[in-house]
Amino acid sequence: MTDIAYLPAHKLAGKLRSREIGCLELLEHYLARVERFNPALNAIIWTDLEAARERARQADQVLGRGETWGPLHGLPMTIKESFDLAGAPTTWGIAELSGHIAKTDAVTTARLRAAGAIIFGKTNVPLMLADWQSFNAIYGTTNNPWDLTRTPGGSSGGSSAALAAGLCALELGSDIGASIRNPAHYCGVLGHKPSWGIVPLRGQSPSGALAMSDISVAGPLARTAEDLGLALSVLAGPDELDAAGWRLALPKPLKTKLADYRVAVMLGDPNCAVDSEYSARLAEVGRELHKLGATVSFEARPAIDTTKAHALYIRLLRAVTMARIAPSVFADWQSRAAQLAPEDDSYKARVARATTILHRDWLAAHEERTKLRWAWHAFFQNWDVLLTPVAAGAAWPHDQKGDRLDRVITVNGKPENTNDQLFWAGISGVVHLPSTVTPIGLTAAGLPLGVQIITDNLQDLTSIDFARLLAREIGGFVPPPGY
Repeated sequence: MTDIAYLPAHKLAGKLRSREIGCLELLEHYLARVERFNPALNAIIWTDLEAARERARQADQVLGRGETWGPLHGLPMTIKESFDLAGAPTTWGIAELSGHIAKTDAVTTARLRAAGAIIFGKTNVPLMLADWQSFNAIYGTTNNPWDLTRTPGGSSGGSSAALAAGLCALELGSDIGASIRNPAHYCGVLGHKPSWGIVPLRGQSPSGALAMSDISVAGPLARTAEDLGLALSVLAGPDELDAAGWRLALPKPLKTKLADYRVAVMLGDPNCAVDSEYSARLAEVGRELHKLGATVSFEARPAIDTTKAHALYIRLLRAVTMARIAPSVFADWQSRAAQLAPEDDSYKARVARATTILHRDWLAAHEERTKLRWAWHAFFQNWDVLLTPVAAGAAWPHDQKGDRLDRVITVNGKPENTNDQLFWAGISGVVHLPSTVTPIGLTAAGLPLGVQIITDNLQDLTSIDFARLLAREIGGFVPPPGY
């Protein structure tokens, strides 16, 4: 059982079904690792061990009868704290909700359980899921297993840290501003931001909202691309209101090897500075793909103005996230917006204006977004994937001082606003496109780097399979030292 914790989830599921490993045996192995490693990481912030053990015993009994619950039968996993799990706290890191216990499962949680997963715990998040770090007043700070002094990312930071440290087999996260992709990049695991709307979000809202939020998605984090595909097959599909009339049938990848792919590579953009070591590694990946026979271009781009597209993303992003905040906080933002000088185009000014957007203005922004979607669709008639950075660089030291909108990180020796990294979140997020992040190696300092793989709308299985093929050549996930 020495290395069993790091076996891919799909292989573990096979060993459980064949009864090569017992369900309770595997759960206890992960729980022993949680006891050993989690105190320093603080990735998993809630568990129900006895309920998990009882479900594992039942899973073993079911297998003993020659039956299974589904493709995840007996697989131990954790989920992001923001998803409802009956009997567990759902707080989003909000101190006022510290006593809130979910009465029902989120749609995603229910689907994982119905597929046989054993959800034994929840992982940490930042306040309101709104940071590149994962800390809050209820659960404290989550550390990166590659360097405990650094952030694991956010907002699915606990999720990525738990996976990287081998504390669980699979994870469920959410993403509106790179909240799956950023932590996957910082912790050296894989994450998939699905096409918007294919995974229901009901049961992931601090207010109990039932409507699907713009841009926001739920998706898996894992240690292999195969595991991402397995998890997505469980999670994706219409919610109950729509299930009577339509089914989801994601197209299968048309290419079988990297040499078949047409790959565009984007190393940087004026909207966000990128660390030179990181961009050099991305360029090297592009050159390696070319050597393997892929058609590679470092110049091909969608016919869009990236500065305008980013401004649109910030407008739509902050319009939707303002629906999550308290009325008093919203009123404060309205007051700030009213006092802005017309020429003020700072990030805070953009946020303030987005809070006061009229529905008529939102419709105009949505029309602008739809034109961008058509431009991207035209681009993907000639190119299969676009590779981009995930963030400005590798994980950075914890910084919890002051207003998060004012925080800076050092990029190429210069201070840069952390919010600039939202450019790499929004490039696919604003147009609802799928994006898969997979590891591509380490910095000279030993920190993980990932690449974002963007494909056309609903081509989720293509971006995931490209990550699988890339891992064969680049190396994919490797455990952090000491775990």
